[in-house]
Amino acid sequence: MSNLKKLTLLHSNDLHSDFTCEVVEDKVIGGISFLSGYINETRQKEDNVIYAVAGDMLRGSVIDSEYKGLSTIEIMNMLSPDVACVGNHEFDYGVPHLLFIEKSARFPIISANIYVKNTRAHLFRSHFVKKIDGMKILFIGVVTRDILKMDEDGTPVKNYVDVHNAAKEINKICNRYRNTEFDLTVLLTHLGFEEDKKLAKMLDIDSHVDIIIGGHSHTTLYEPCIVNGIPIVQAASGANKLGRFDIVIDTDQHKIHSYEWELIDISEDNCPRDRSLERVIQKYKHVTDQKYSRYLTRLERQITHPRRDCETEVGKLFCDVIRDYFGLDLAIIASGSLRNETFGPIVEYGDLLEMYPFGDELYRITIKGCHIKKMIHHIFRPEVFGGVHTEFYQFSKGMEVIVSASEKAVKSIKFNGEEIDDDTVFNVGIQGFHMKNIVKCLGLTKEDITSVRPFRLIATKDSDIVDEYLTETEYIEIPTDTRWITVD
Repeated sequence: MSNLKKLTLLHSNDLHSDFTCEVVEDKVIGGISFLSGYINETRQKEDNVIYAVAGDMLRGSVIDSEYKGLSTIEIMNMLSPDVACVGNHEFDYGVPHLLFIEKSARFPIISANIYVKNTRAHLFRSHFVKKIDGMKILFIGVVTRDILKMDEDGTPVKNYVDVHNAAKEINKICNRYRNTEFDLTVLLTHLGFEEDKKLAKMLDIDSHVDIIIGGHSHTTLYEPCIVNGIPIVQAASGANKLGRFDIVIDTDQHKIHSYEWELIDISEDNCPRDRSLERVIQKYKHVTDQKYSRYLTRLERQITHPRRDCETEVGKLFCDVIRDYFGLDLAIIASGSLRNETFGPIVEYGDLLEMYPFGDELYRITIKGCHIKKMIHHIFRPEVFGGVHTEFYQFSKGMEVIVSASEKAVKSIKFNGEEIDDDTVFNVGIQGFHMKNIVKCLGLTKEDITSVRPFRLIATKDSDIVDEYLTETEYIEIPTDTRWITVD
């Protein structure tokens, strides 16, 4: 008879320093305190419990930004994950600082496909073997190529590191341990849900990968997606959701006998508070509250940014601020640079930083109407309707784009109510990251953006422009026009 053992595998992704709770319809949800309470309670009730994090622990709160991730690592140490993989936002404070943060972590941070240039040495441990109750669990981490962007200090990450093919590196590790009998092999990925599905198809059949736990795309799943026999899961983002596997492992055959998976809601209804962790958070919050409680303005009502793949009130307001401040025809902001779901009605400086934490450069490009159309068609190219992890954009007033989801196509592009003439000249404001990656992000070439006149850096930090506007303007009305319409 087979020897069967139970394993509970808990997992989070894209926590983004989501420390504090929020109240939704009179119910307290989320927050690291409740998340920690659920994990601790599960560790006490079940025999074999592992907690894993699939990248992006950093960035997203004033506390994290103020202490450049060191506060987050202290809090994560108290949360005590067994293993975590690197996410793209772990690189936001620069490679040297990330290595310092990694040394401060009391848990292994892994990634198999990040190499130091020239020496070809791994920047992090490629994998981690967890031994529990006589079982051996192999974790392999991989990260998206999106890390090859600008650090906060302006130094390109790609000057230091290279990111190799994820499937190739995973197969390489599995081949190395071909004669080692692992009871479970888990991939911790920070690639995005669609890329996880592609990865599952590319893995060698004898790699014996059992589970893929993903992150990066903030995908909410209510059941595993099975590809090539491998269950793929992801637990949305932040601290208000947690994934849970209850697995029965056949330790004689070294394989999964059976499993169940569910997405757990983290709230006061089903999670105890971790009071000791709350005290540490309050220690940091007290400092940031004093520093960032400067009053900016009042909005006529609370506004929202519920998702990145649709037009939002926050996105429209911020685009209009940048457009009007610089006298542009059009300003576009990446939806992903806006990080909170609600904003206002009372706005303090800390609220702005939590909504708009990255503070990018701002460029003015002067292009023709034909380039505007080219850009819009690239943003809404057919593959994005299939769920590919991509960036969407918010537009300033005057722009009107109608997109058909069923036809996967742009149906209409207008400006100030009229069809755009190919030769009309537009001054457009775009963020620095998207300027530096303009071919991939917006589908424009260097020739396109210099055909009328050279591009120009007009601000070193776009969030400062919004800060100045909010500080000088009292009782701000919310834009009510529609600029991006998805039909069907």
